[in-house]
Formats: sequence, C-alpha cells, structure tokens
Amino acid sequence: MSDFGTFGDIGVEIDGDFVATVEIRRPPHNYFDLSLIDDIASAFEALDAEPRCRAIVLCSEGKNFCAGAQLGGGAGSRKPGASAAASPDAPPRHLYDAAVRLFSTQSPVVAAIQGAAIGGGLGLALMPDFRVAAPEARFAANFARLGFHHGFGLSVTLPDVVGRQRAMELLYTGRRVRGEEALGMGLCDRIAPLAELRQAATDFAREIALSAPLALRSIRETLRGDLPERIRAATARERVEQERLQKTKDFREGIRAMGERRTPSFTGS
Repeated sequence: MSDFGTFGDIGVEIDGDFVATVEIRRPPHNYFDLSLIDDIASAFEALDAEPRCRAIVLCSEGKNFCAGAQLGGGAGSRKPGASAAASPDAPPRHLYDAAVRLFSTQSPVVAAIQGAAIGGGLGLALMPDFRVAAPEARFAANFARLGFHHGFGLSVTLPDVVGRQRAMELLYTGRRVRGEEALGMGLCDRIAPLAELRQAATDFAREIALSAPLALRSIRETLRGDLPERIRAATARERVEQERLQKTKDFREGIRAMGERRTPSFTGS
C-alpha cells in the first residue's frame, strides 16, 4: 500500500493491484456533514485521474459504517442537510450538492459495511456499485420514525437496488435489516465475517480491477446512465420536504424519542 494522501477526515491508499482504499475517519459512528461528503467526492475525483486506480473500496474506521447525520443535539450536531458557505462571498452550498458531485465520479466502487448504515448513512452506502457487508451490519431508512423525509437520493437508489415495493416497505416502516436478509433482498452483494470484511471488499475490487479500465468506465457509464441527474432531481425534492418537515411537532417528537430510546407518539402536526 502507498499513501495517496488525506482529504479532511478521509484517508486514501493505493495498492499494487490498481485498488484504492478510501477510509472515512470519524469513528466510532462516522456521522457525515457537507464537508465530509465533499471530501469523499474530492478523493474520488482525484482517483478518477490517477492511472494507478481502477477500482475503489469505500470503508470506515470504528463501530459503524455511517450513522448518517448527527441528530438530537450531540457534540457537532447540526440540522440535517444544513447549508454552508465555502467563504463569506460564496453562495451557500447544501449537503446534496456534494452528494450529486459524489454520484458523478467515474471509478467503480465497492463498499465495506460494518455496523450501521442508517438514514443518510444508508444513502451513502448505496452510492457505490457494490456492497460487502458483515452479518452484523444493520441497514435502515429510519426517516419516517423520526417524522422526517428520506434524503441523499434514496428516492432513486433504494428502488433501483431492492425494487419499488421493498423500498416502500423499508421507507414506510424504518425497520432494520441485518446482513443476511440484506443479501437476500439485494441490499448488499456479498457477506463476509467482520474480521475479514475489508479484505473481502478489497478482493472484490481486485476482481473488477483485472478488467480493461477504459471498458470498465464505459460499461459503468452505460449502466448507471443519467444517475447523477436523477440524483440531482430527487435530492431537490427531498430537500424541500426535509426542510418542511423539520418545522413540525412530529419531527421534534421523533428526535426526542430517539434520544430517550422510546417509541415516539406522533400527532400528525
């Protein structure tokens, strides 16, 4: 492995088999914000231009792959999808601007999923082409249980991966799906023991990297098609609904109930 550099809280290494490892370094839960998604996109864009990279493994330090945005007032928490400006003179940017940028990158990606891929973390987990998960992994689109609308392009990616009916079930109920069930419904592509997870994802990426790089990117572009534009349109709708529902009593109750580890009592207001 050779060190390719760091991009904020993202570390990048490249091995001798044309596989880059992109590691999120915000353990234990790897909560994201605009800067983190921007940093992942910057790393991917740099690897797109790197001849030594033909496939990427996206992974995380710590207990969970990504627990989404940090809610409930913890240290460093912020409103989901909150906007930020790069400088005082720059127009505000939104988390989903960075997500569209990430979905527009060109290299094949395999994710290694340990622990939770919850909420927006599930959205991040569905950006890669493939997912290798540990049996203990937990996938959940828990937005409705928080009185909230889903985001990060899940309107597009979740039905694409598991089908429309199953996507509706997961979004309506917010239930958690473990590794083996996730494999059965196509939410992940392979299962590996936790201790072997990253190696299994790397081996998968090496299988991909054996193929001709120009052909790989051409095939990927054909199959993913207009995905970046579909993500752009979906996140525009998701953002509007998230901002509307953030103002409701049900959203405040959902966040309180999550913090208090109890079942929420929603009123439809």
